[in-house]
Amino acid sequence: MSCDKDAETRHTLDCFRDRLKRLIQVEPLLDLLHFLEPDRKDRIKAKFREEGNISAATLLIDEIIHSKNCEQGWSRELVTALETVGCKHAAKYVLNSPPEPTEEAENDSCVRLIDLLQLTLVNMKTADVCAHCRVMGLLTQEDQENILKLIENQGNIGGARLLLKRLVKNEAGWFSKFLQALEDTEHHELVRELRGEPCNEDEAMSVETVEEGEQSCSSATVETNMYSSMSLLPPVLSANSSLLSEDLDSSVDSSGLGACADNEEVDMYKEGEEEDLTEDDNPSEEHKRDIVLRDYQMEVARPALEEKNIIICLPTGSGKTRVAVYITKEHLEKRKQMGQPGKVVVLVNKVPLVEQHYKAEFGRFLKHQYSVERVSGASQLKISFPQIIEQNDIIICTAQILENSLAKAKNGDEDGIKLSQFTLMVIDECHHTKKGGVYNHIMIRYLKQKHQNQLLKKQEKSPVPLPQILGLTASPGVGGAMSQQRAEEHILQICANLDAFTIKTKTFEEEEAKTPFKRIARAEERKEDPFGDVIKKIMDEIHEHADLKPLCEPGIQNYEQWVVQKEQNAAKEENQKVRVCAEHLRQYNEALHQSNTIRMSDAFRFLDKYHNEELKTKSIADEEGTVTITDTERFLFTLFKDNKAKLQELMGKPQYENNSLAQLKTNILKEFSTRERARGIIFTRTRLSAIALCQWIQENPKFDEVGVSASYLIGGGDQSVVKPMTAAEQKDVLNKFRDGQINLLIATTVAEEGLDIAECNFVIRYCLVTNEIAMIQARGRGRAEDSSYTLVAEAGSGVAERESVNEYREKMMSTAIAKVCKMNRADYEKKTREFQMQAIIEEKVKIKKKLLKGMMKEPPSKISLSCRQCSVFVCSGEDIEKIENMHHVNVTKQFSKLFTVRGNASLQERLLDYETNGVIACKNCGQQWGSMMLYKSIECPCLHIKHFVVTYSSKKKTFSKWSELPIKFPAFDYTQHADLLVEDSEEENLETD
Repeated sequence: MSCDKDAETRHTLDCFRDRLKRLIQVEPLLDLLHFLEPDRKDRIKAKFREEGNISAATLLIDEIIHSKNCEQGWSRELVTALETVGCKHAAKYVLNSPPEPTEEAENDSCVRLIDLLQLTLVNMKTADVCAHCRVMGLLTQEDQENILKLIENQGNIGGARLLLKRLVKNEAGWFSKFLQALEDTEHHELVRELRGEPCNEDEAMSVETVEEGEQSCSSATVETNMYSSMSLLPPVLSANSSLLSEDLDSSVDSSGLGACADNEEVDMYKEGEEEDLTEDDNPSEEHKRDIVLRDYQMEVARPALEEKNIIICLPTGSGKTRVAVYITKEHLEKRKQMGQPGKVVVLVNKVPLVEQHYKAEFGRFLKHQYSVERVSGASQLKISFPQIIEQNDIIICTAQILENSLAKAKNGDEDGIKLSQFTLMVIDECHHTKKGGVYNHIMIRYLKQKHQNQLLKKQEKSPVPLPQILGLTASPGVGGAMSQQRAEEHILQICANLDAFTIKTKTFEEEEAKTPFKRIARAEERKEDPFGDVIKKIMDEIHEHADLKPLCEPGIQNYEQWVVQKEQNAAKEENQKVRVCAEHLRQYNEALHQSNTIRMSDAFRFLDKYHNEELKTKSIADEEGTVTITDTERFLFTLFKDNKAKLQELMGKPQYENNSLAQLKTNILKEFSTRERARGIIFTRTRLSAIALCQWIQENPKFDEVGVSASYLIGGGDQSVVKPMTAAEQKDVLNKFRDGQINLLIATTVAEEGLDIAECNFVIRYCLVTNEIAMIQARGRGRAEDSSYTLVAEAGSGVAERESVNEYREKMMSTAIAKVCKMNRADYEKKTREFQMQAIIEEKVKIKKKLLKGMMKEPPSKISLSCRQCSVFVCSGEDIEKIENMHHVNVTKQFSKLFTVRGNASLQERLLDYETNGVIACKNCGQQWGSMMLYKSIECPCLHIKHFVVTYSSKKKTFSKWSELPIKFPAFDYTQHADLLVEDSEEENLETD
């Protein structure tokens, strides 16, 4: 029995190693572990002295797992030792009794908060707090002695740091005790900060406003405030505090390992994901933080080191971000020497890049010297953005957060910030600085202030300071230019938008370049496609039934655009026959596309799932009866049912599969058969195809024989019929790819740009061509010496031809950059100034139009809503109110009689003051209308405008976002509705009595 227990403990240690190495106190523990031989202990002690506690704990775990000489019962001795030295939290993991996921998540949020506020907390009266923590059982006698000794030798701050590091290793519940210790020692300000209690309500700032139409409640990803998962932190944590920052990877299922006995792949914490507080700063590591640039990197950095605004254009994998880190370091050091404050903001356009830049670059090289913090829409701590700006030297954030805060300052909000607070602004993937983009909104503010500064100088007034600009890109593109002149104008426009003094690039020597070998693998055109013929026959019958005459052949993009337009027009005209036929045609068109790129069985499953879900919505009975099925819907369901058997028969015949899939198979097998260690990425167009290709590879034994281990990587936006990937899921896949557990990624374009994906030796673009920027980005993923880049395309599809156009545009871009770099300085400045003035004037015109539009907004009574599918009247605009200036709800009794509520597991997402846990649908036809929100205990049906036809000024229109409607809706009156609910409840009670 004891042997079994010891084996189980080894397995548990292996599963929880990434958590345990941050919880174990190695030095005091070793003295109590008698089952370890002295030479093993000496190795661990040496590791502790040289590399710190985490490295030593990692070695200790490895020694225990791999040791074959441990006497029976060692596992009990280990647990007892952990409890004795105060590592009770670690002991629970070793016993395979970790806390519940919600409790663990709360604990992680506390650790993260202590880390974030460390600079403030180290000023506590350490000796007093230490004494109280000892009494409360948060510290051992040895801990207290070590802390007091450190206070004596290094001062109060040194002791405080050790105290904080020791505290976070306690089991869940330590945070509330720590708060009590601070209260007892009269650190009331620190307690308020830790609880997130602002001096006034405005301090808890919302930095990312998301319009309901763009991010619907139905996606279960409704975002409120930037730091909204915790309303007030412990001692009593919010019920919703389990919505953690992605930094903490709180998706770990710690409910025990019994369930994963058959599956060794337990989702544990990865290396470096919880680093700041629990990682010892080791002076011996500092030499590894030195930034050494190669000659070409130093050359492109030089103008920036002279405080000029520049764009650095270097290929993917050539170290652009490392150059930016070096420039940041030099910038801050120079300002420090001059006695001037320095503050750097690093802007990214994707949430995962915030964490990536922190861990891999800016945090890794600079956090030992400067305070570095990251902020994104996934951040969950209730600390205002201006506070973060004020307390840190380097801030890495999504551009939208900065733009929102700049807009607040413009509107006079105290929680806003100004560009003048920064001295350097780094813009990653800066080719996105173009009309309509958030980068451009920020730079327009910069250009307007620059223009105003010129006027101030003329008036002999002090100009407003502006940050230095550093843009990073692998490819600025040519903006769709068809001529060399237009390409040059595009490059100049990007330079003007970023106020760049120049654009710096480098043509690599042959030995430096890692350009992959490129080939185009053309698959033969399909000779027979009986599966596709059946689908086209179905579509022809639908065309005839609805009297539709398509302008092109089904299965292509033009047909998709045509059928979408038909559906919109039919909805406005209340022609339900055409509308529902167009909707079904759209699904069949998607299935045709799928059968041309993935398996016929995948296309069939897609259609079958769609029809089953539609049938389900038409057969939901309630107390009043059943949803009506129209004759057209009955015709469409019957049509699919009649052809279902034929489609199933054909999908089982491999001779009819598309040749592109066979060509892809040949290429994958070749890569894995001819390389010693193959690692690659396949880029495909849709999320559906990424998932289907991954499944095809996993189910095919041929791939397994050559060692293929595949997984898919898709985006996080809710703009598809496929459930999006969360940031944690994306991170998990990328970590496994980096570690080698996965050696083939099937990805959508989310992986083309920015994300730090491990070095690959082959890249395949599967039936996918977009623009020259995407081509360069995708090709750049092949960074290994002998890498290859393959385009797999069916002959006659036009894909290979479009790739040739992109190659031509890439050459145009390189020539354009070279010409811009060689331009006469006066000509360059004249041209960029013209572009800048044009941008400023356009922005002023846009603002005026927006103000006029706002003034012209009409009352809600001007509109009415009807069901997009059955045209039944739904409500007047007067019945609609807005919650948090975002969600449009109708809480009238009349409206409640018109819909049914269906459960939807993907919607059961709890947020700060509300939760979404069901779909509301038309009682008459089953058309989805929105979702049911529970807002502060009041059920509020939330309407999604895309599901309705809007009658506005006697004209019927369709909208995709509420913001497109020039109507001003009133704010939701919570008090009024709460009073009405109480009155109704009292009346019901009286009737019952």
